Amino acid sequence: MTAAVPPQTAGLNRRRIVGATGLAALFLTVAEAGRAKAATPTPPPTRTFGALKQIDAGLLNVGYVDMGPSGGPTVLLLHGWPYDIHAFAEVAPRLTAKGYRVIIPHLRGHGSTRFLSDATMRNGQQAALALDALALLDALGIKSAIVAGFDWGARTADIMAALWPARCKALVSVSGYLIGSQKANAAPLPPAAELQWWYQFYFATERGRVGYAANTEAFNRLIWTLASPRWKFDDATFARTAGSFINPDHVDIVIHNYRWRLGLAEGEAQYDDLETKLAAGPVITIPTITLEGDANGAPHPPPTAYAGKFKGPYAHRLITGGIGHNLPQEAPAAFGQAVLDVDKL
Repeated sequence: MTAAVPPQTAGLNRRRIVGATGLAALFLTVAEAGRAKAATPTPPPTRTFGALKQIDAGLLNVGYVDMGPSGGPTVLLLHGWPYDIHAFAEVAPRLTAKGYRVIIPHLRGHGSTRFLSDATMRNGQQAALALDALALLDALGIKSAIVAGFDWGARTADIMAALWPARCKALVSVSGYLIGSQKANAAPLPPAAELQWWYQFYFATERGRVGYAANTEAFNRLIWTLASPRWKFDDATFARTAGSFINPDHVDIVIHNYRWRLGLAEGEAQYDDLETKLAAGPVITIPTITLEGDANGAPHPPPTAYAGKFKGPYAHRLITGGIGHNLPQEAPAAFGQAVLDVDKL
């Protein structure tokens, strides 16, 4: 996660930077909470999905949710890290009730999505994830869809909108324009901004890989807490998503994603041309609504830093009430309404 924007963005919001002492305390607090058992049973989440569908698409066999009328306009909802399809559990019914078909895939390395070949590189670079989404639309016979997401999912949706606008009817993106490049990411940030990316530097080490593999659930619960400091999610809600981290490729994909961003891991040559186009910062011309929570604790750019990247019909919305990084799950009504509204821009 913290999908956020790549570290080259200079105008990061610094209001919620966690100091070193506070960060250490949070580690201890979350670790202790993870070991403790609740004194009373936790009520189950209000909504769950039924059985997932599986389909071969590109390099993957993708696990996905398919809800709503098959002939309705399609919305593709894309989650980030460390989250899964359940980030949209309260969004999807709001859209299907309005006649939309909603597709929600597990990204590579999450849930029931698997690589078709053991020989395929477990690659987490941005272009690879974008092509996964296009391959899914192709496999489902969908020519065009509203694309919407947060974190890694917002970046994927941004890329689709920028490079393949004919496949995207409209865009909803949390934290705006998240397309980056290795060259831009090489530029250092002020120390306080670098601190927000602590997990990226941890993942750059072999100790970080081993540590993440050994403590995936506790690590990701900490990320949820830091990225959404005012979101009081319960144990059952987190456990529902944590099951998606039990994927044979999860650690490899996450580690490669963050190492690739810093130029510490190679990508694949087949994506070089796409990455060259993305490094140029292509503008987005389709109708777009960008969203930001007023309590987003993850690294993210201010809206003024990316407004100029959207050249078509465009609106930005600040979602208030202590809303953090996982905006669709924390504010499903606002996210769902943005999807409905962007279809009218």
